Amino acid sequence: MKNSRLKALQNHPLIILYIYTVLIYKTLMKIDYLGDASEEDLSLLEIPYFLNTVRVGWPSPADDYVERPIDLNEYLIKNSAATYFVRVSGDSMINAHIGDGAILIVDRSIEPSHNKIVIASVDGSYACKRLLLKPKICLMSENPKYPPILINQEEELEIAGTVIASINLY
Repeated sequence: MKNSRLKALQNHPLIILYIYTVLIYKTLMKIDYLGDASEEDLSLLEIPYFLNTVRVGWPSPADDYVERPIDLNEYLIKNSAATYFVRVSGDSMINAHIGDGAILIVDRSIEPSHNKIVIASVDGSYACKRLLLKPKICLMSENPKYPPILINQEEELEIAGTVIASINLY
């Protein structure tokens, strides 16, 4: 049984590669043995070599569910011609999970509606706020430290797009 396995392994590509590698190293490298020992004096030592690979670390349960790489453009952007990115500064939208330094994905083609998070300009000053249309038009922060911005008839309100996603860096 042992000889039949050895004969089968002799023609295995990895064994052949190993033999060629040893022959190349022997011709390129000179090995100095300690004392009177020489290569011929060393006995053959057979150590099992497993052809299967072994994972480093713990296997992930998610490995069984990998379908294909995800394209964030395909996943997040529905209308590329009307979409832009903007970086947030401040903490007024923290309870909507929009933190300081977050990158917002904003779509200008989505009609702004009640309770949506928008990029709004009030008299030329831009802000990211939740748009409330009832009972009165106002822009609400998602942090109780900041009061609502009530929109008067004299003020010019322009909606620069609806926020569709937030990318927060930790």
